[in-house]
Amino acid sequence: MEADARTRARRIAEARYGFRWHALIYTFVNAGLVTIWFLTGEGFPWPIFPIVFWGIGLASHYMSAYQSYGRDWVERETEKILQQETKKEVSGS
Repeated sequence: MEADARTRARRIAEARYGFRWHALIYTFVNAGLVTIWFLTGEGFPWPIFPIVFWGIGLASHYMSAYQSYGRDWVERETEKILQQETKKEVSGS
C-alpha cells in the first residue's frame, strides 16, 4: 500500500514539475512573440492567438497537475463500495 502511495505521489510531483516548465516556456516564448510584434510595427495583434490557444493548453496542464477532482472522487467512491461490500459480507455471514 505504501508503494502505491509513493508511486502516486511521484506521478503528481512529476506532473507539477512538468507544468512549471511548461508555464516558464509559455511566458518566455509569448513575451518574445509580443516583442517581435511590437518591434515590427504593431499592426494586428497576432500574438493573441498563440497566447490564448496555448493558454488553454496550459490551463489544462495546470488542472491535471494540481486539481485532481476526478481521481480523488474515484478513489473515495472505490473505498465506499468496498466498505459497503464488506458490510454485506459481514451481515450475510
